[in-house]
Amino acid sequence: MGDDGLTLAVRTVFARACEPEDTPLPDTLRPAIADELDRAGHEGDPRCGLPAAAAWADAERARFTTLFATAELQGCADVLVRRAVLACAPLASTTGAWLQWMSEPGNAEEPVTLRALALFAADVGAGHPGASRGDAYLALMRHVRVAVHARPAARLAHDRRIADPSFYLPALALTMSRRPDAYRGEIIGLDLCSRAVGLPPPLAGVRTRRPDAVDWAALDPGRARGPGLAPALDDARAVAAAFTEAVGPAGTTAIERGFAWAFAALRRWSDEVYRELDAARDPSFEMAELMRSRAREASAYHDRFVMRGRPLKQWLAEARTDPAPFLAALADSRLVRPGRSGASRLTGELVSESGRMFRVFPDADLDVINRWIDALPADPAERARLRPAAHQPRSIGFRPAPDTAGDTGAAPADLREAYTRLLRRTIKPATRRYALRYVEGWLARSRHGMKPAARSLPAEPPADGLRPWLLDQHDLHNSEFQAGSDSPLPDRAELIDSTLQLAPLTLIDGAWLAGHTDYQLASAERGHFLFETYWDELGNGEPKLNHPLIYRAVLREMGIDLPPTRSPEFAAWPAFRDPSFELPVYWLAIGRFPLTFEPEILGLNLAMELSGVGGSYRRGRQALEQYGFSTAFVDVHNTIDNVATGHSAWAADAVDGYLAQQAPAARTDAWDRIRTGYRSLNPPSGFWARNAARRARVEASAHV
Repeated sequence: MGDDGLTLAVRTVFARACEPEDTPLPDTLRPAIADELDRAGHEGDPRCGLPAAAAWADAERARFTTLFATAELQGCADVLVRRAVLACAPLASTTGAWLQWMSEPGNAEEPVTLRALALFAADVGAGHPGASRGDAYLALMRHVRVAVHARPAARLAHDRRIADPSFYLPALALTMSRRPDAYRGEIIGLDLCSRAVGLPPPLAGVRTRRPDAVDWAALDPGRARGPGLAPALDDARAVAAAFTEAVGPAGTTAIERGFAWAFAALRRWSDEVYRELDAARDPSFEMAELMRSRAREASAYHDRFVMRGRPLKQWLAEARTDPAPFLAALADSRLVRPGRSGASRLTGELVSESGRMFRVFPDADLDVINRWIDALPADPAERARLRPAAHQPRSIGFRPAPDTAGDTGAAPADLREAYTRLLRRTIKPATRRYALRYVEGWLARSRHGMKPAARSLPAEPPADGLRPWLLDQHDLHNSEFQAGSDSPLPDRAELIDSTLQLAPLTLIDGAWLAGHTDYQLASAERGHFLFETYWDELGNGEPKLNHPLIYRAVLREMGIDLPPTRSPEFAAWPAFRDPSFELPVYWLAIGRFPLTFEPEILGLNLAMELSGVGGSYRRGRQALEQYGFSTAFVDVHNTIDNVATGHSAWAADAVDGYLAQQAPAARTDAWDRIRTGYRSLNPPSGFWARNAARRARVEASAHV
């Protein structure tokens, strides 16, 4: 990381934890996270139950509502609205994001995973772009006009108007989300606490001022996301119950630990925000903040202007730590007319189009200065007694452990070991490098000798989008099915063997899209198609619709009862042949890099969703039906992958959306990468193609 022995600022931790691809941050912060979790108190703290959290939140929201009512009488409620919205931004913009990696290809059949993914899907508004709880909060920030650093959420770390304490809880929660293997119970506990608390207390005051500004129900993580749905708090309880049932007492302890930490962190943060907002009712508070933030750059100038016998440059240099003396001198200077901002040179002549400070202060800063001047008493004696309200939020940092993870562990020895390792979200750096090399090699093989053909994407992106091409492909599949309708079906032994050999692939259905469970991607304009596809593959939280479970049921009908997918025994199953792991490892590997290989994933997704519709699924149904096996697996795919409203259509729309956002000069390269991804579902297997793959893996090794 390059941070050994240093302290990482909490906003740095927040920004890094928002990155969707692998990061060593959770490992280097492991001791710091343990210390923070242990700060919340001992196990069984009576303050940490659901009723206590809900009661505290109600009382806290009432406290903020009263504060805003007081500010309303004083004419400064809008100041508090702006500051409260900013203070809540890191938390409210990432509500539920700590659940983003709770599902992984190796646990896609487990009840806890299905319940957690259902809860997360509601948070991100599965199936709708820009419909996450975070997007609802973005709408509020835009309404209040404080959204300059709001998208993506990582950029909030750049906004110096937001104090460190507002990053503390989301920074650690998101960091833990990148290590669900280590913090699964704690993540469930902190999520349960968030739902029990509901609408962040400072926002209660904002809601009284802007009741129609936003979908307020979406900003309450304990509320349902739609009519007729259960409250999210009830769903979070169900997740906790399922985890406790699966893990036992250790699971309960972990949940309580996460809940206690989150509740303590929320109480500290809310107190911090309340003190800030209370202080901000005094115009001199914001003026002092402004001067402190701008003094460093301003002190490079103004060496000729003198106040009270000293150059303005000196005043400004001291204002970086204590702006009160400077503000007192400024109030008495010829630049300011106390009580009359409209007549003051500082907010008039100097900042006019012909003034020496034109555009030095943006409108928001001028509002702060005007408010401060208008509140200054005319009597010099009264002004002498003024001092800005004091509230300096604490800086927060974490000391990482030495980063020894960089070269620990060996790369997987073979495909079976790679398969087992890549089933998990958390992998060692050596395995990550293996995955990157594997993808690069596979894509090089897919690019080899690529020419326009009936089975490939067109050489150029269709001007009217992919939907017409999609229908042509469907017609082709149907024609081939009809033409082969008299062909003999495989015998029973062949059918069982082919079904078994597909198990390593089919039991990780959607693995190429696993990276799109990331909060920011799952609700994005094109990413929402990919997340909803992934969500469908896992059954939308319903075990009876879960594709891996449906496939296991077919295998059991065939007399095959495989070990759990995530277990080493699964990959070692002697009836599997080694080549049966080649494509699954590619799926697992590329799914780890949703940004690095975005166009290739879009192409692969289109190929995968279209591959069986209208043709091979129908052929498979005939074979299964002939021998009395359930056809549920092929039936569900032939319907949900349809080319009109199903996964194939979504895949085409995602590609079209991606291309539309590319600059014209970049579109050709993007399309070539999409075509490569499309072909990667079934790449050439000849000597020269595999030789291209070997060369690409060697080149990739030199850069990772």
